[in-house]
Amino acid sequence: MDEEASQSAESISYNMQRHDGDEEEGQGDPESNSLSQPLLLKRNRTLSSSPLAMVGAKVSHIESLDYEYLMGFIFMAGANFLLTMVAAVLCVRFAPTAAGPGIPEIKAYLNGVDTPNMFGATTLIVKIVGSIGAVAAGLDLGKEGPLVHIGSCIASLLGQGGPDNYRLKWRWLRYFNNDRDRRDLITCGASAGVCAAFRSPVGGVLFAFEEVATWWRSALLWRTFFSTAVVVVVLRAFMEYCTSGNCGLFGKGGLIMFDVSDVTVRYHVVDLIPVVVIGVIGGVLGSLYNYLLHKVLRLYNLINEKGKIHKLLLSLTVSLFTSACLYGLPFLARCTPCNSIHTESVCPTTGRMGNFKQFNCPNGHYNDLATLLLTTNDDAVRNIFSANTPMEFHTFSLIIFFALYFILGLITFGIAVPSGLFLPIILMGSAYGRLLGILMGMYTKIDQGLYAVLGAASLMAGSMRMTVSLCVIFLELTNNLLLLPITMLVLLISKTVGDCFNPSIYDIILDLKGLPFLDAHPEPWMRNITVGELADVKPAIVTLSGIEKVGRIVDILRNTTHNGFPIVDNAPVDLGNGATKLHGLILRAHLLLVLKRKWFLQERRRTEEWEVREKFTSIDLAERWGKIEEVAVTTEEMEMFVDLHPLTNTTPYTVMESMSVAKAMVLFRQVGLRHMLIVPIYQTPGVSPVVGILTRQDLRAHNILSAFPHLEKSKGTKKGQ
Repeated sequence: MDEEASQSAESISYNMQRHDGDEEEGQGDPESNSLSQPLLLKRNRTLSSSPLAMVGAKVSHIESLDYEYLMGFIFMAGANFLLTMVAAVLCVRFAPTAAGPGIPEIKAYLNGVDTPNMFGATTLIVKIVGSIGAVAAGLDLGKEGPLVHIGSCIASLLGQGGPDNYRLKWRWLRYFNNDRDRRDLITCGASAGVCAAFRSPVGGVLFAFEEVATWWRSALLWRTFFSTAVVVVVLRAFMEYCTSGNCGLFGKGGLIMFDVSDVTVRYHVVDLIPVVVIGVIGGVLGSLYNYLLHKVLRLYNLINEKGKIHKLLLSLTVSLFTSACLYGLPFLARCTPCNSIHTESVCPTTGRMGNFKQFNCPNGHYNDLATLLLTTNDDAVRNIFSANTPMEFHTFSLIIFFALYFILGLITFGIAVPSGLFLPIILMGSAYGRLLGILMGMYTKIDQGLYAVLGAASLMAGSMRMTVSLCVIFLELTNNLLLLPITMLVLLISKTVGDCFNPSIYDIILDLKGLPFLDAHPEPWMRNITVGELADVKPAIVTLSGIEKVGRIVDILRNTTHNGFPIVDNAPVDLGNGATKLHGLILRAHLLLVLKRKWFLQERRRTEEWEVREKFTSIDLAERWGKIEEVAVTTEEMEMFVDLHPLTNTTPYTVMESMSVAKAMVLFRQVGLRHMLIVPIYQTPGVSPVVGILTRQDLRAHNILSAFPHLEKSKGTKKGQ
């Protein structure tokens, strides 16, 4: 749609030039100015300098020009508006979890946080359709993040045998019906998504290893590599099939998206100075972008809390603003004469691809800002990365481009459409990288296009704080191994500078969404507090007996939100009267299963093993069983009993109440626990065998500091030492 609007403006420009050339030639004519002046400035000078322009044919010509440009904008903005509406309505109405990139939620899931409806069939469909609509609408977002989420959804559905309502019951699928294999499948899906987005198989594996996976093992390495290898083979097969041009722009450029391999990379010791400067600028701008995006997302959260209509209106408002900027700002750029080495079919261009968009310029001239704005994001990156084009883009146009995409990147991410961060950050970074290349001029031997590549890498490292995976992704994107040393240097500097200011963008989003992500390393002040002290400030623990009354189970499930309950039995008589022992831990889902299956006993007794096997299967115990409000229990059943011993985990992880929170957090994260029981140091009659229970929320630094404010002072003291 952007290209059609551009073609409309180009045809108008050509007709006007021919009309002026026939009737108003001459040096003294107020309308005869340099062809390098933008059309908008020509019209302003005409209206201000010649009162005769208000009569006769000139009024008709100018009014026609205004009408044509207005219709071009209405067509472009209207198409973008409709596409954004489709994507936003799907996300708001059918799958709210499909909005955004999905990478923070995947990262949280692989850390042990289960987000409901994150990998369902509805989410997958909305993510695919919504991504197409949002990207086609010209919004400042990428398809890379959504592709990672799409890959994870496909992997999860394959492991489960399909969606919940239409799940396959094949016996071999039960081998994937456990938490570890499901995590492995989702990790493989994420790496396959990165590979499909950037056509980077090794980069996809390293992205999964460095960014999303919490638990990594050697078997997962070859599995992710196998997944990305399959993606590359399928992509290559489709590209071969589409060489006839029947698939549109799919596969343009082959497996190398932004090829700069034809550029000779030469640099000396002096060239390391601007490389270091790029790294520092990338770290500062990346942290600034994270800080501002955090503020914008907090504002958007307040707007989104008001309801679905507000979510929709916010998305549509951003779409209209984006369309106005993309269509209006190219009029500020001046027209540039085409180089004589280019043929008329190359410069200027009026089609969908090319480095020299004519837009509002006369024949033989192009608009460099329109070249960057009125095209796809991938083509914009190719244009900025283009080598051996030192005079193609002007400084003024690059400054406008960088400022615009910086602002659009802030206000677009967070609306109710599928969106990614990779490509917007690459566009911003490449713009200031090329600007630095222009400023260096003759003082460096590095091409401006390579400066753009380094700028994009530096801003991504400064915002996302990735190094190894980004380095390999950029090498596979650009196909130039000679860039490896300076790319590594830029990435390391940018990450180091960015870490001095704030966390990565994905960590900020995790915190805003309230997802209890556990970092690999606990805070130093966590050594100064024990788990027993942490249990003392929590509400009293709720325990159940091994043979419990149905009425008490129903009452506990209705009045608490806990997902695990310790089972406490009476100890043998030789340990003393009133002594109790910890039998294990039972999950809320298993209690709901018992209530739904009506597995009740008339008297208080232990059940036999055959009774349990007859009533429950391993698949039943792996399923979720809704909410307590969906369970109907009669008054007579309330007085019955349930034997919880067969459904109890008799070997839960326990820690002594004297253990430090730091050590408990490391154990909790490394093992991948949901619950950790705290047992007392001394076992005596009258003392409960379990002091408390720790969950993921209890080990978050923010929650601990809210209960122990004095630790904040020790935190600040240690930070300053």
